[in-house]
Amino acid sequence: MPEPSIIHNTFAINRIYPKAPEVVFAAFADPEKKKRWYGESPSHKIEEFVMDFRAGGSERFRYRFNEGSPLAGKILSNEGKYEEIVMNRSIVISSSMSVEGKRVSVSLVTIELLPAAGGTELICTHQGAFFEGSGGPEMREMGWRTLFDRLATEVAG
Repeated sequence: MPEPSIIHNTFAINRIYPKAPEVVFAAFADPEKKKRWYGESPSHKIEEFVMDFRAGGSERFRYRFNEGSPLAGKILSNEGKYEEIVMNRSIVISSSMSVEGKRVSVSLVTIELLPAAGGTELICTHQGAFFEGSGGPEMREMGWRTLFDRLATEVAG
């Protein structure tokens, strides 16, 4: 039986939000806000969403995909650890993602929030190891881009 293949990938996404870094940071730090833009989706039902937002703290999200999804009925789990947090400036989190108990990826995500003319520049650097059958880095980058669109809606409110 061949060893599973691993795909290593790094990508960066830059966004500008017309709000102060404190407002954007709060959307990551406040569990209710993060649940809205990061957790909720018409494609799945949240079964668990827990976060302890502090350096050394953890987060755990689990949801079941709805009918009509390519993974209908399956459970996706994401478990992470906040490695470093600098108030209103940066967040570093390591995490692993599993589908139906099978680990599909391990990631290190760095979020930087920089003051910009009229708001905040967000820089997200995602470093990942994607395991065989994970759907790969292209899907992950697309997912983060969609999440940052949702973040724009959250911080605009």
